[in-house]
This record gives sequence, C-alpha cells and structure tokens, in this order.
Amino acid sequence: MKNKKKIAIAIYILVILLLLVACSQREIDNNKPMEKGTQIDDDSIIMVFEHPDTKEKFKIVKAYKLFNNFISKAEDISDKSSLELYKKDVIEPIYNDCFANGEHLHMANSILHTAPDNLNDIKRLTEKIESKETTKIIKEALLKSSEILPYEKETTVCVFPFTNQNFGSMVTVGSGKITVLYNKYYTDEVLRAGIAHEYHHSYWTENHLTKNMSFSVLDNLIFEGKAVTFEKLVYPDIDFTPIYSSFNTGYWSQIEPDLIKHNLQRSLEILLGGNGLPRNYGYSEGYKMVQSYLDLNPDITPKEWTGLSAKEIYEEGNYLKNYR
Repeated sequence: MKNKKKIAIAIYILVILLLLVACSQREIDNNKPMEKGTQIDDDSIIMVFEHPDTKEKFKIVKAYKLFNNFISKAEDISDKSSLELYKKDVIEPIYNDCFANGEHLHMANSILHTAPDNLNDIKRLTEKIESKETTKIIKEALLKSSEILPYEKETTVCVFPFTNQNFGSMVTVGSGKITVLYNKYYTDEVLRAGIAHEYHHSYWTENHLTKNMSFSVLDNLIFEGKAVTFEKLVYPDIDFTPIYSSFNTGYWSQIEPDLIKHNLQRSLEILLGGNGLPRNYGYSEGYKMVQSYLDLNPDITPKEWTGLSAKEIYEEGNYLKNYR
C-alpha cells in the first residue's frame, strides 16, 4: 500500500509540473503559423453554451474526435506525409476556433507542427477522454470561473490527446483560447483546477496585455501567482499548485537579486525550481506575494487585483517584511 501511495503521489506531482511548465511565459520561436482552416460546423465536435447569469459565451472543441480518421490513414505513410495529413484532417478544421489570432500562438507549436507518432497511445487517450466526463468537467470549471471573473469575449477550450511528456498539459494560446493537452496522468481535479488557472491567463491577456510588453522575473512570478490565486478561489478544496507556507531566507536570497531582471530563462528556473530551489518554488512565491497584498486589502475584487501591476502588489503588499 505504501508503494502504491508513493506512486500515486509521484504521478500527481508530475502532471502538476507538466501543466505549470506549459503556462509559463516563453519566447517565440521561428515556426511559421499555419494558415487558417475551414470553420467546422458539427455538433458532435463543437459544444456551444453560455453562462445563464453573466451571459458569457463558451465553446468546447472536441478535437480528439478528429484523430480516429487520421489514425486510420497514418499507420503506413512517411513522417512527412503524416504531418501533412495531420494538419489537413485534425488542425485545419478547428484552426479558426482554437488558434487563429492567438497572442501566444507559439505556445501551441508542439500541437500545430508535430504529428503524433504514438498512434496506439493516442487512440487509448481518445477512448479515455470519451469515457470520462471531460466535457462536463470543463463546462463546470468555465461556468464557475465566469461567476467570479466574467468578460465579454467568448472563451474556447480545445481538447487534444497528447503523448509528448516533455511539454506541458494545458496552455493559453491567447485571449479566449485555451488548449487542453490531455495526457495519461490527467485526473478530474487536475482538469478542474487547470481550466480555472488558464481561464485567468486568458482573461488577463484580453484585458491587460499590451503590444511589446516586457516581463521581468517579478512580473512572471506574480502573473502566475494571480492565476494560482484565482484557481484556488474557484476550487478552494483542490490542492493543485503546491504552496510552501514557510518563508525560507536561504531560498529567497537566491532569487531576490534577480526580480528586476528581464530574463525569461531565469524566470522559468525560479518558477519551476531546481538548482537548490524547491519544485515549483516561483509559483508558490508568486501566490504568497498576491496573498500578502490581499491580506492588507481584503475588499478588493478579483477584477481589480487582476489589473494591478506586479510592482504594486509586491511593494504595497509589503512582501519583504516576511524576510526581514
């Protein structure tokens, strides 16, 4: 029993790490975006609904349903032909809904420009997604998120089976565009909390991202800290992102000099941990920075604190007092 419990904990930590890697800020690479595809009009693929009170509109695109046809054709063709077929049969029909005009389109490069090669694994994942209440859970998470932080733009969630364990399991491609990369480690709780987390990124992108905006390490930590705060606001009983309650001066001394730097690699090192820092240390610190501000400003709304700058939250929350 002890070994089974250890294995279960290890799997849970792994899927959290994969998801948090995915939603971190990243540099744009040189992959050329795909051309827009033809709008698909199929009730079995696309589910449309709205919140009964906020009237916010939502769409869930069951992209995984497009893989069966691709798999049946792809088993005996070359890698190059497989990619062409994949783009034609899977990506192009849902490109407009899932990817077009995404401000963070580079976050989807792994799904846009790489055809899956583990076809048996993809088939099993597709069957798992179908057998689970995936669509129902996503709808629930979107509606609960909208109750707390509604906005006018339609939010679309696209669900893909995904076997690349070197990449994350959920990404915000842009405002109103969330992609679920469903892997074998997914649980219902991961799906719920992850949707809430990415919903906040989507909302922030729509309302606060500006052209040529540059992120410091502090910006990145609080960007993720806000999403963790929102995730826990929507699902307070789900311990999705680990939080370290203590204020370790040794760890803090390793990152404080870097907070003002505009260095993506250093941001990721701190967010994910390692090299002397605990796993996902930056997510925990970002969350605690936001909480420090909210403790001093308990009446501020999620809409208001979402719009605050990292500098305001860090300084006016008097976060440094925890390490003095």
